[in-house]
Amino acid sequence: MRLTQSMCTIAECAPGADGPASARPRLVKIAVVGASGVGKTALVVRFLTRRFIGDYERNAGNLYSRHIQVDGEMLAIQVQDTPGVQIHEHSLDCNEQLNRCIRWADALVIVFSITDYKSFELLSHLYHHVRQLHPGNMVPVVIVANKADLLHIKEVEPQQGLQLANMLGCTFYEVSVSENYNNVFNAFHLLCKEVNKQQITSTPERRRTSLIPRPKSPNMQDLKRRFKQALSAKVRTVTSV
Repeated sequence: MRLTQSMCTIAECAPGADGPASARPRLVKIAVVGASGVGKTALVVRFLTRRFIGDYERNAGNLYSRHIQVDGEMLAIQVQDTPGVQIHEHSLDCNEQLNRCIRWADALVIVFSITDYKSFELLSHLYHHVRQLHPGNMVPVVIVANKADLLHIKEVEPQQGLQLANMLGCTFYEVSVSENYNNVFNAFHLLCKEVNKQQITSTPERRRTSLIPRPKSPNMQDLKRRFKQALSAKVRTVTSV
């Protein structure tokens, strides 16, 4: 697993970038977004390593890469962790780094905590912000309710998360990152399958486009024209002599 500290290096750390295109696994880019303290980093690390680590340093927006097999095909997965989002005067407080991350992603995980009702209220705002940054592009989105083990301090009922996800047209998972790996894996696995399906569907179109002959360079055509003119003038000169 590789870790990249800066958003600026996303395009540089694609696995297998130096190899032939036919040998590279298909790349799937997933961003994880949500309020502060909902467990985004723990969720990402749990998915990538199967391990749970309780304490983390302040989220710096790290990029993680690994390979995973989905439906018999090896995929190169990049998961972008992001700093927490807040609502400021009834609107999202999203900096340009987060917006770049959302635009970059092929799919998104929106996370809230069942112990924090404000993180739940943030969901619909984040979802609509994602759609604004991907106009006309139905980027797959999964909603994850974390900290399902902390029932004694919950502020959001599972049914509330499910109802909102259904209203937004998203798949919903309730997970306990600290206690269970399966639903964490299932959420990311679903997104990988959706993105892979979209990429496979769009590949023939890209191939047909690549077969269209590229227009010749005007400069090259001009050089050929001048060469012919010079050659014709030389032949006329020789003939007259």
